[in-house]
Amino acid sequence: MDLKQLEYFARVAELGSFTQASHALDVAQPAISRQVRLLEVELRQNLLNRNGRGVTTTEAGKLLLEHCRGILHQIERAKEDMSRVQGALAGRVALGIAPSASKMLTVPLTRAFRKQLPNATLSISEGLSLMMQESLLAGRLDIALLYNPSTSADLDLGPLTNELLYLVGPRGPHPATQPISLQALAGIPLVIPNRPHTVRMLLESHMAQIGCRPNIRLEIDGVPAILDLVADGIGYAILTEHAVLTTAHPERYHIRLINQPELHSRLYLATAAGRITTLTQKAVLDLIRTTVQQVYPPSMIQIS
Repeated sequence: MDLKQLEYFARVAELGSFTQASHALDVAQPAISRQVRLLEVELRQNLLNRNGRGVTTTEAGKLLLEHCRGILHQIERAKEDMSRVQGALAGRVALGIAPSASKMLTVPLTRAFRKQLPNATLSISEGLSLMMQESLLAGRLDIALLYNPSTSADLDLGPLTNELLYLVGPRGPHPATQPISLQALAGIPLVIPNRPHTVRMLLESHMAQIGCRPNIRLEIDGVPAILDLVADGIGYAILTEHAVLTTAHPERYHIRLINQPELHSRLYLATAAGRITTLTQKAVLDLIRTTVQQVYPPSMIQIS
């Protein structure tokens, strides 16, 4: 075995595809296939089940993947330790951010990263919290910022922000400003994301607890599209105040607090439980916490 074979195998196993691994590694697919096959020959075991839709790991493959992650992680730690001799942290950190949080954090976080960790590489991707959680557990992400994640023994979670959810409608001549109860939402047509968007799941769960369900007129993924439809009078949205204020034309909308009960959208800092965190990753975790404190209002910072 050599490190190249282990790296190729781990990436194929995590991504479930030779083609995707080829793109991620920037290595020709035949070269990756050949190295993985040589690894199987040396170990005298099939590591991957190949089919038309991609690959899955065999029992032997699952076992080797765990070893690969540990070995490759130690290599990264060795590189970091050597770079520390020169006074700088190095290595690559893959970070996933939910789109609404990305709008606030990506630019200031990137600026701070380049200033404080000039020899390291930061890879940022956006996605739904559930998809990023899966990528985190599969090893494709090192850190993720997730909204309202379910408690899991596989995740280490730290709260970052706490935002109230509002009913968002088109601004009329005499907009209502008083809060609206959760039960009253059942009679209001909503433009809302598809499942498993966290706001959608949060709304449906809380309404089910009081014996009602949302009146969904349209299912649309993407806050800009939802707000455009709200402005056109198609329906109402369930969003945070921040999502409305940071749109191109916040004056087109009015918001009403949802109460009885209030709905909270909470942002968490997540890493995979049991996976060793590199020094560079720890530095990025600290940068994220600092950036959140600088960007979000103090009232939204989650202390516990």
